[in-house]
Amino acid sequence: MTRGDAEAAPQVEQAGARRTAAVDAPEILLLEAREVPLGGLRGMQVHRSLPQRALPTVGAWCFLDRFGPQTTTMRVEPHPHIGLQTVTWPLVGEVRHRDTLGSDVVVRRGVLDLMTSGAGIAHSEYSLGDGPLPLDALQLWVALPESRRHGPPAFEQHEGLPVVALGDGAEATVVMGTFAGTTSPASAYTPLVGAELRLPAGTRVRLPLDAAWEHAVAGVSGDLQVAPGAGAAPVPLAPQHLLYLAPGHEGVDLVAATDVTAFLLGGEPFESDIVMWWNFVGRSHEEIVEAREAWEADAPRFGHVVGHGPERVPAPPLPGVRLTRRRRRN
Repeated sequence: MTRGDAEAAPQVEQAGARRTAAVDAPEILLLEAREVPLGGLRGMQVHRSLPQRALPTVGAWCFLDRFGPQTTTMRVEPHPHIGLQTVTWPLVGEVRHRDTLGSDVVVRRGVLDLMTSGAGIAHSEYSLGDGPLPLDALQLWVALPESRRHGPPAFEQHEGLPVVALGDGAEATVVMGTFAGTTSPASAYTPLVGAELRLPAGTRVRLPLDAAWEHAVAGVSGDLQVAPGAGAAPVPLAPQHLLYLAPGHEGVDLVAATDVTAFLLGGEPFESDIVMWWNFVGRSHEEIVEAREAWEADAPRFGHVVGHGPERVPAPPLPGVRLTRRRRRN
């Protein structure tokens, strides 16, 4: 997914961040997603939960958009990526993915579409049909570590992902990484977790966490409260809100007043601060400039997306300041 024009500029302070912490307890941070345009398309409703100034990454997770729920026509023309994995997780509707490796697939509910950019790849995303259709999905990015970010691009699709029973009918689909001893078949290059959580109305379950990792729970639908620890008041987590949990949490309680869907992100604190601009994740200003110039020059580095002609998303102008690394939380 191409990032919105608003994200071409340096990151902007997000209003509404609320920090809470009990004495001697790990910090939590409640953030509200902001609405952004998507790659020049003004007809799509997109809310961005990550990155934010208060929270640039959660483990290796560096980006979380939700496009929907809405009835729309999605047409995201070929655009480039470097240094990351795109994780597409549809909730409603179907999306056609095409890329420079020759992949041409339809992504639908329950199917993971995972693209690893390595040093460079390009892809397009279209909703099916010519007219507006119901569409709702999560688009996430994972920053690649030094050991993989300069490597070749790759694409994989996974159906029948493993499911973990949480009790009382609640369950978690392990989309990426490992959760509660269960591991997704999708390729991951740092220790992390990405899991969809589904809780029936009236459920209270314990969500096990790795205390050495940082985590976040993103509200998708329903009335959910998260109790982050002994002595801490439950935190209401509405759709389009994200609750960050610093390392030190061995688990949290989830309380669902209605049927709930949420998404769990987490991982080992990432190895490096990153420079993130447009669709690129790097480590320096110069690296981003080089990638932008290569895309604008139609260099072989990104290839040509199967089934497309000359249409492509142009790179926005670079800001008039030097791009700096997004600092990790301490």
